[in-house]
Amino acid sequence: MHIYAYISPMTPTIKILAALAEPTRLAAMRLLRDGREHCVCELMDALDKGQSTMSRHMTTLKKAGLVVDRRDAQWVRFRRNPALSKPLAALVDAALNLDKSSKRKSK
Repeated sequence: MHIYAYISPMTPTIKILAALAEPTRLAAMRLLRDGREHCVCELMDALDKGQSTMSRHMTTLKKAGLVVDRRDAQWVRFRRNPALSKPLAALVDAALNLDKSSKRKSK
């Protein structure tokens, strides 16, 4: 039997953790934590990333259910998914706050 037969499909929790494990995506989620819509151009500027790179990262976040998007003329606007369940939202918030809490403990 192949090893993949033992691996269950990715759960929402695993998808979210995998999406947040990449530094650019984690930084993008920190920018989106305010709940407002942000144009992809804002995210590109803030994170110093090109359009194709940012698009790829935002697609990953969208597939994980972390963000929703809306087309606005030539740009796409993203915001944190307001429909995240409370446990998943708490998981995301914990990941977004991780660096802050580890800096406080190291001081």
